[in-house]
Amino acid sequence: MKRINFSLAFLFISFQLFSQQDSSVNIKKSTSGRDTILIGNITIITNGGGGHAKAILSVSDGHNYEKVNKSNENKKKISTNWFVWDLGFAGYDDRTNYASADAQAFLKNPGIINASKGDFALKGSRISNFNLWFFIQRLNIAAGVLNLKYGFGIESNNYFFKNSITYVDDIKPYTLRGLPKQFTKNKLVANYLTVPVMLNINTNPSKHKAGLQFSAGISGGYLYGSRQKQKGSDGTVKNKTDFNLERWKLSYIAELGIGPVKLYGSLAATPLHQYGLDQRPYTVGVRFSN
Repeated sequence: MKRINFSLAFLFISFQLFSQQDSSVNIKKSTSGRDTILIGNITIITNGGGGHAKAILSVSDGHNYEKVNKSNENKKKISTNWFVWDLGFAGYDDRTNYASADAQAFLKNPGIINASKGDFALKGSRISNFNLWFFIQRLNIAAGVLNLKYGFGIESNNYFFKNSITYVDDIKPYTLRGLPKQFTKNKLVANYLTVPVMLNINTNPSKHKAGLQFSAGISGGYLYGSRQKQKGSDGTVKNKTDFNLERWKLSYIAELGIGPVKLYGSLAATPLHQYGLDQRPYTVGVRFSN
């Protein structure tokens, strides 16, 4: 292709040289490898030993003629962001039917007050979700406007309880209702290995950081670790076990990017627990990526 470009340029120059009286030749070389050749009223700009050849011919009629080999100018089909991280809030949509026998049996010592949504109420003022994505890749499907995004990472959800609820790891795990203000900190932590897959729409593919982006899809997560941490007057107690938490988590996910700012959100389609409670985890926060 480079030879063809220069052959065309040579023919065009030859024609102009025969048709013009001023045929002086001036060659300007630069350290960057771009050479400028002035032949009368004709200007040729070449990219020396680069990966492609480019010649711009300026003639007296005021028009520019450009020959470009675009083999190296195509947009990347795949781009990768490494070590993307999220910071936000984790909670759950409690859909439990507390009138059911399963819900009442999950709380072993209700006393005269039956188990209710209040027993598992969460504090909403704490940063409680942290995600670390080892990589997130974007596959160009259509002109950079429509893309497929996917990745792999760790999700960590922390559920800070308002009350002194305690998980007990037994043959069949259950919970106990503690004394009011028994703990100054009482949280349940669930960590997942997660694979997100989304369709991405980019309104400004040439300058993606300056445009509007929207992504939506699903993620699949595997619970690789969980624990309850309680801090009170008697010190700190950590109980590392799976309790009765579901091993697999399927979530609907979305991402909104406005320039360099990215927001994320998720809502689980599967419950947090295997039995007793029907609580659907959700997260929302800010995504930090390059």
